[in-house]
Amino acid sequence: MKTKILAINDPEALATAIDLLTSGGMVAFPTDTVYGLGALAFDEQAVSKISDIKGREAGKAIPVLISDIGQLSRVAAGVSSNCEKLARRFWPGPLTIILPRHTSIPDAVTQLSTVGVRIPNFAPTLELLKLTGPLAVTSANMSGQGSSSTAHGVLAQLDGKIPLILDGGVTPGGMPSTVVDCSQTEPIIVRAGPISLEQILNALA
Repeated sequence: MKTKILAINDPEALATAIDLLTSGGMVAFPTDTVYGLGALAFDEQAVSKISDIKGREAGKAIPVLISDIGQLSRVAAGVSSNCEKLARRFWPGPLTIILPRHTSIPDAVTQLSTVGVRIPNFAPTLELLKLTGPLAVTSANMSGQGSSSTAHGVLAQLDGKIPLILDGGVTPGGMPSTVVDCSQTEPIIVRAGPISLEQILNALA
């Protein structure tokens, strides 16, 4: 397989990405944190390929990216008041919120009763998500290797393994999102990131 790099702001590149995704393929693209590797969230076979390509542990949960809060009901079974506060304060942005999983989410995305969801703060990626719907997305790198903040960084690790990388330049964040579990009564930070515990607590106050 030859891996292509196309500019994400090229309409033809976006059309190519949509064709690949809707036919069960994967595409790497920039977000506001790092480059991600994604497939349609409701396509179990396509999502399963992500772990295979990356050499990722089978059964490990994959976060879902959405374009707006209106898509949240498609992937989550319920939204608590704490979740709503955090979503309205930090989305779009580098915060992944763990919520009760919608029954439509396949096991390839998560085998847990929960699912991680985020809206990235990067206009070209939001445009892609509006056209495709929710995407299951994890960092575009081989398992155990560093996340990539450039398209060529992705190519260095995944060349020949994926068909397309959408190039949006250097990602502004450079580090993975903060992950907070809102599926229980009290929010718990699962992974530290750009948004601090103090910021989260202030948003909930």
